[in-house]
Amino acid sequence: MKNILIIYTGGTIGMTKTKNGYAPKAGYFKSLLESIPALYKDGMPKWNLYEMLPLLDSSNMTVNEWNKIGKLIYDKYDEYDGFVILHGTDTMAYTASALSFMLENLSKPVVLTGSQIPLFELRSDGADNIITSLLIASDKRVHEVCLYFGGSLIRGNRSTKYSSDDLIAFQSPNYPHLAEVGIKINYNTQALIKKTDEKLKLHLLNNIPIGVIKVFPGIQFSIFESMIEKLKGVVIETFGNGNIPSYGESLLPIIRRAFKNGTVVVVCSQCPKGTVSLGTYETSNALKDAGAISGFDLTTEAAVSKLYYLFSSGYTPDEVKREMEKDLRGEITIN
Repeated sequence: MKNILIIYTGGTIGMTKTKNGYAPKAGYFKSLLESIPALYKDGMPKWNLYEMLPLLDSSNMTVNEWNKIGKLIYDKYDEYDGFVILHGTDTMAYTASALSFMLENLSKPVVLTGSQIPLFELRSDGADNIITSLLIASDKRVHEVCLYFGGSLIRGNRSTKYSSDDLIAFQSPNYPHLAEVGIKINYNTQALIKKTDEKLKLHLLNNIPIGVIKVFPGIQFSIFESMIEKLKGVVIETFGNGNIPSYGESLLPIIRRAFKNGTVVVVCSQCPKGTVSLGTYETSNALKDAGAISGFDLTTEAAVSKLYYLFSSGYTPDEVKREMEKDLRGEITIN
């Protein structure tokens, strides 16, 4: 029988009602799990619960919490066959992306899940998400960080939150689902990362100053000049496949100066589906000439996490630029 560690970090799934709205409560979640009979039926793996403290609404997640989760998995790696991380939905895709880079040579399932409705509520989607995630975490075909929600298993660093209201809350716009769950769990074996025999490595992250700028009509890039030059990494969410307004020429000297100061600028798209192709249009070619690099079809969550990982690993800005345009954990499609 497989043995799975459930890591409860907080989030909607285990929250209770308070006078100030839903909030996590220490020591409360175990009783919720014990009230789900299916968790003890034949065919379910054995599981243990680890409750992280303090419990957090996922909007309060930071690099420090990513490091705690990663280190816990690393320390318990030989004791368990898989891991289920219960997490709030707001930043689940960020945590999934970060863990994919932190846990190099992963050969066991790490499945993030949660719910849109708290587990104690009548119509909660939490029980099904937990049960299915435990079954996935005990499956020998999965060897990566992934996210299960609302009937779909998707690669963690390809995930993005799509809806704050629907029970199908996440999408993987640029990569096939790893599994679809109906009467059976149907795995897309071609899409899964192959198992490695290499030893697991843990890469803890430093609290690197990183920023995200979303381009909009009428944007005044000069406003961001002092900010960009103080950051190690910047993700710019451009129009289409990498375009900025033609009046954005003020951005180009900012990028040049920033890179000389050690800042790496990554161009991603505001479009969930598709890829950045710097140079296809004149307005994007200028970004490339200024020293910005293409994020291709990286999600913003993956781009931010990857910058944290590369700078924390001691890479120089030139090396970070080179590695950002490589596929390290299945996070990017190189054209």
